Amino acid sequence: MLRTIIFKTVLAIYFVLWAPLLLIGLVSKKLNTKFVLADAAGVLILARLICGIKYEIHYPPTEENGVPDAPNENVRLDGKAIIAAKHMSMMEVAILANNVQNPFFILKRELLWIPIYGWAFWRMGLQPVNRARGATNMNKLADAVAEKIMNGQTLIIFPEGTRTKPGHPVPLKRGLLFLAQKLKLPIIPVGTDTGLYWPKRGRMTPGTAHVYFEPILPSTASLTEIGEAINRHSA
Repeated sequence: MLRTIIFKTVLAIYFVLWAPLLLIGLVSKKLNTKFVLADAAGVLILARLICGIKYEIHYPPTEENGVPDAPNENVRLDGKAIIAAKHMSMMEVAILANNVQNPFFILKRELLWIPIYGWAFWRMGLQPVNRARGATNMNKLADAVAEKIMNGQTLIIFPEGTRTKPGHPVPLKRGLLFLAQKLKLPIIPVGTDTGLYWPKRGRMTPGTAHVYFEPILPSTASLTEIGEAINRHSA
């Protein structure tokens, strides 16, 4: 438990020290994005150094010889697909942000109100959503997402809508289907077991966390199919 306390204390200091750089980065979207991604990469380094938590990324095997290869024809990381990922901790957010081309996330609009960090997320192009606005908001959201994808960004969404505990999958929100079908984009399910090592609450545990990119699904896939793919290798 001591290692967890030390990590969280160091992490808080780390975020404070990064704040001035993020303020400077606001002058340019490109510079801001570099700073935010570097900040996220640093979180992974701290987790490894202090808590002994490493990570590995797994991609679907190629169709020709079954040998995993990244990237390959089964994994579209070029923005022309929606990445639907399991959400267990800050860890997979940092991993995906640093391993997906030009990423942007859909997040609660309240997160953009956080001083400095919220401003940096906005400048980077993360997409806020007001969950209270219903269908009207979803149509506006789809238009905003379409514009970002046309500009070469890649959407990463956590369709469960919240962090989950290992062994406790949460039903997926229908917003993922709405976006996939309206924008006619295939879906890349992503599973993970980061919650075993970096839980939502409690002690962090040394080990190697895994992120699994599953075979691509069509935009017409059902929530059940997507959920099964996301949870196939998840904790």
